[in-house]
Amino acid sequence: MSNTNTGGPAFPAVIPLVHSEQQGKDYLDYSEAGMTLRDYFAAKAIPGLMARNWSNHKGTDEELIGVWARSSYAVADAMLKAREA
Repeated sequence: MSNTNTGGPAFPAVIPLVHSEQQGKDYLDYSEAGMTLRDYFAAKAIPGLMARNWSNHKGTDEELIGVWARSSYAVADAMLKAREA
């Protein structure tokens, strides 16, 4: 499991309690909770990154797409860190 701060659900919903017979207790089932706040922030950041002038990029289109994806999550991580301050 990753220790990445995801910020939790981007669009929280009521998650029903599920009873575990094996553990003998109730728990919240987040397996269907949807996108995280980190994913939401990254999705909001990527259009701005894509709009920049990339004409001097020397790699392939696939490499550029990877730059956008990694950069959008770097922006999202910075936004989550700023929220902690």
